[in-house]
Order: sequence, then C-alpha cells, then structure tokens
Amino acid sequence: MPETTPFPSRLIVAAAAISGVLLALAVHMLGARLGLDLGGLWRSDTSNFMPAGAALAWWLIATVGFCGGYFTATMMHSAAAGQIPQRMQYFLIAVGVLVLAGAGQAASGPGAIPTVAGVLTGLAALGLGAAMAFCGAHFALRKA
Repeated sequence: MPETTPFPSRLIVAAAAISGVLLALAVHMLGARLGLDLGGLWRSDTSNFMPAGAALAWWLIATVGFCGGYFTATMMHSAAAGQIPQRMQYFLIAVGVLVLAGAGQAASGPGAIPTVAGVLTGLAALGLGAAMAFCGAHFALRKA
C-alpha cells in the first residue's frame, strides 16, 4: 500500500475555516427565515432586556461555525491518512450540499429585515462564524 502524504496544516485550517464560515452563514440565513433575528440585540424599541431569539441566533451561529471548522479539520486530517471510508465522504458531501442549497433557497426570498440591518447582521455572522471556525480548526489540529 503506498504511503499517503499528509495535507499541510495551513491548507487544512484554511479549508476548515471556509467550511465553517459557509455553514455558519447557512445557519444564519435559515435562522433569519425562521425568525431568529441576529440584530435584535441592537434594537432600542423593545421592552425586553435581551430578546431570546437574538441570543439563540448568536449562540447557534457560533456553535455551528466552531463545530464545522473542528469536524472539517478532523475529517481532512483523517482523509489524508486514508482513514475515512469512501461512502462516508460521499454522505458528508451530500449533507453539506443540502444545507447550503437550503440556505440558498431561504436567502432567495424577500427578507423581513431592512437592507442595511440585514447587511450588518450578515457581516456580524460572517465575522463570528470565521472566528469560531478558525478556532475549531486550530483546536482540531492541535489535538491531532
């Protein structure tokens, strides 16, 4: 059996961070469609101290970004060593495509959030997802 060459760690971190960011943005789009308004924390017209939907959206995006980066880095590190079966790779690719297709479908409709607020919450989700995906990928490679 030929010896496999491992991927460079920078390539794994970059790919895992991109994957985690895409998953975090997909969850943000799906959550916005379901009413989890990420920008609810910055509103001054609400009588509540902190809207639960906004807090849940922040935690959900952070968790998905971190887990997406962590699991992608772990999978890429294992795939380079030839430890993941081919069917499992195809299954994971299909799940990723379905999540991103669902997010694209959710983003294609008109949004309930005004344009400027939608752009700002999208950028906040992008930044949060990128930071958490990078941390997840970094911790996965430290562990390996």
